[in-house]
Amino acid sequence: MIKFTELLKPENIRQGLICSSKKRLFEIITQVIADQIQLENAEQLCFECLLSREKIGNSGLGNGIAMPKARIPEGNQPLAVFIHLDSPVDYESADHRDVDLILAILVPEKLCESYISELPKIAEKFSDKTLCKQLRNAQNADEIWQIFKYADQLSMQDAIEQDSEEATNETA
Repeated sequence: MIKFTELLKPENIRQGLICSSKKRLFEIITQVIADQIQLENAEQLCFECLLSREKIGNSGLGNGIAMPKARIPEGNQPLAVFIHLDSPVDYESADHRDVDLILAILVPEKLCESYISELPKIAEKFSDKTLCKQLRNAQNADEIWQIFKYADQLSMQDAIEQDSEEATNETA
């Protein structure tokens, strides 16, 4: 299972941002990671990738959270950006709730097959109500990073316990 801290870098976390729209949010996401992508016009390219993927289906997960994603043509690893908005924006989510927590994931095309099955698991982990409450209460990017690290540790412990339980059941 992929960890938040494998996708996200501390420098890609923004807390308390003010944003006026979903489009502006996508612009902010691309500004955060443009320097990390070795492509000409990286900012514009990433923005267009996010926008075209969003046209296929809304990335709102409900309860004020969204996980926009996109394929980017180049790169050696997926990139993620986490944003906690100061005030929620209209995201046209299925539950009609404005969004304030965003985890954007951009995956290089050559890695899409290996990550496609992981995205629903990441979305499920990101949708955890306790995690969202902690992220909303965080005061700065460092706290957010620590919350993601702790969530990864809990996920690993759960996976180990589940493996142990399955092994016990198989020998019984």
